[in-house]
Amino acid sequence: MIKIDENIVIRCQRGEKEAFRDVVRTYQRMVFSLALKMLCDEEEAKDMVQETMIRVWQSIEDYDRKRSFTTWIYTIAVRLCLDRLKSMKRVVMMPDDELVLRRVASGMDVHQALENEEWVAMVRMMADGLSEKQRLVFTLVQMEGLSSTEVEEITGLNSRQVKSNLYVARQTIRERLKLLGYE
Repeated sequence: MIKIDENIVIRCQRGEKEAFRDVVRTYQRMVFSLALKMLCDEEEAKDMVQETMIRVWQSIEDYDRKRSFTTWIYTIAVRLCLDRLKSMKRVVMMPDDELVLRRVASGMDVHQALENEEWVAMVRMMADGLSEKQRLVFTLVQMEGLSSTEVEEITGLNSRQVKSNLYVARQTIRERLKLLGYE
């Protein structure tokens, strides 16, 4: 998990814009990665990075240094992404998404770095039909590598809810992969 020097946070809380540039440089990739996986749209993800950083700057004085700063930023980003998802039309799997996933699953492009379009296609394909909570928990645990405790703090779900949503998401995705011939 990304960590930032506590002195930078303190300087941000004092209103030092130069210190906040360090926060942006440190966390913008993390927020973009999360937003891309949740929203399945590169432009929306870029917008979400900006909105998240604005929200962080506006509320940095309220940040409780007893909490993990990274978890706090994830919480802000997740809430903004969920709000955006509610305002967007349901993400519909595109016809080419299954072709991209089949190509990746078959191993043809395993060594090639996946570009954002391929990630979007894969996430759309795998997340189609998952509930918002299942998709969120799966993204945070499996794709972002966060612990269950961090996911509980970010989402406000209890341990049982996190485990249940993750289990259903994994089972659903496992079945989809089997249908595509990937085991």
